[in-house]
Amino acid sequence: MYITVNGNRLTVDTEDNASSRALLERLRPGDVEVEMSDYGDMEKVGCLGFDLPRSDSRISVAPGDVILYLGNQITVYYDVNSRNFTRIGHVRGVNSRADMLQLLGGAGDITAVFSV
Repeated sequence: MYITVNGNRLTVDTEDNASSRALLERLRPGDVEVEMSDYGDMEKVGCLGFDLPRSDSRISVAPGDVILYLGNQITVYYDVNSRNFTRIGHVRGVNSRADMLQLLGGAGDITAVFSV
């Protein structure tokens, strides 16, 4: 899967779970554009506009993790957190908050395009 934001095309290595498979299936006919905002100085979050199956479990997330929240919110983390989430995947090559923030264009609202 890919996320395009601020001119950067990010490759996401997806998890093997029902949520990731359902998202990939939704993306096959065409891209999904999501308006995302900063939340808690740790993530960008936005509404997908549709529901996906949830496979929530208590997990810790790190910069670069792509998470499904409440079945219809997608988040891209640039810091750490721990909660009941469903991991969708991880942005390839991201190892730090600084890396992820640079790719996302820093603080503030963004438009992210999810595609396959």
